[in-house]
Amino acid sequence: MSAVPPSSVISNDRQARDLEAEIERISQALSSEQTLKSVIDGLPDLAIEGIRRSLTTERRELSKKLDAFRQAQGGNTELMKEQAGTDLGDLLIVARLAQNWKQKDLARKLGLQEQAIQRWESDRYRSINLANYMKVARALSVELSAQFHSSQVSKWLPPPDLNPAELQKILKHARAHGWLEGQDSSEEDATKRLIRHVTEHVGRYGTPSLLRTGINVKDHSEDWVLLSWKAQVTRRAEGIINADRLSYRPLELSWLKQLAKLSAHPDGPLQAEKLLREHGIVLIIERNIPGMEVDGAAFLVENIPVIGLTLRRDAVDNFWFTLMHEVAHVILHYRTGLASGFFDDVEHVEVDEFEQEANKFASDLLLPEEQWARSPARIAKVSAPIENFAKQIGIAPAIVYGRIRFERGNYALFSNKIGQGTVRKLFLTEASDV
Repeated sequence: MSAVPPSSVISNDRQARDLEAEIERISQALSSEQTLKSVIDGLPDLAIEGIRRSLTTERRELSKKLDAFRQAQGGNTELMKEQAGTDLGDLLIVARLAQNWKQKDLARKLGLQEQAIQRWESDRYRSINLANYMKVARALSVELSAQFHSSQVSKWLPPPDLNPAELQKILKHARAHGWLEGQDSSEEDATKRLIRHVTEHVGRYGTPSLLRTGINVKDHSEDWVLLSWKAQVTRRAEGIINADRLSYRPLELSWLKQLAKLSAHPDGPLQAEKLLREHGIVLIIERNIPGMEVDGAAFLVENIPVIGLTLRRDAVDNFWFTLMHEVAHVILHYRTGLASGFFDDVEHVEVDEFEQEANKFASDLLLPEEQWARSPARIAKVSAPIENFAKQIGIAPAIVYGRIRFERGNYALFSNKIGQGTVRKLFLTEASDV
């Protein structure tokens, strides 16, 4: 089944049937303890409760989409228009349904093969040129209009007075880390390409009015450093998504209990990247721009969850906690925040309920609270009990050492046990082998 993107409308009967089947599977999981256990067997109780809430939200949102499509088939497109919002591709799909046309009817009207309409609607008219878009709009009796706002209102383009020092910092980082093709181009050309790169990203994905950072919940929509980094992560993720034709299915969760266990392997981070991709989640390692206090981020590229990690604290314990924290956002908040994005500094106290939930979820997946609470490793002052506990639950000892350092508020403790400087080189070696 190809999942319906959280932000898009249903366009045809096949998608509706797939959605009905998915809603039924979720309903069965939620109504039957045995079925739910088969989906999430082996996960801690805290994680199970979070997943139950997430699946309940998923069922509600999918049901709304299905109801809107059924109403549109009956001639009432109001709910579907509301779901489409201002998305120009979705609005054409709603217009077709308002005419009570199937895809083949629109194709016949335009003198095209039905497959052409199927292809255009499958990516919500993202690949269509303007001339063909206008032909489709005219065929569907869609009248287009535009509203113009002052530069003070617009959030879509960079401000003309963008701080030159900040731009130079981003440009220097972009050149150093291969963001721009043609590294020998002039400074002016490189600057133009960087600005175009970011504005194209903003034009497609917008500037979220709210980016949760884990430190504060505040408006970062004009934070050019953060937007530049997100644009680069997104561009890399798009290449993987298009090449691998990924699909994310929120009900497939059995892999979660494997993820933390991978930490016990020296190449665990690489194995984690592969496992996530097999289940429709893209992991991108991208250095932070100097001054950007972000360890990790989770957001959507179309309907696919993308996790970006900066590895600014290059250590085994930080990698695994940050990764599991972002995975928690994907699992728990796919329909309730991932579209806006989460940008996390994991060492600062969170103030947001989403962050609190993700922290608890990640902690319990790595170190189940019931086992941790009664383990002698929790109060150990020497390595042996800690190493034994890590082996017992099948995770990297560095994760346990990291938890002890955090709980005791002493980051000088066991500083040679957290795998400092060992994660980034795994991904650098992988890149050099490609």
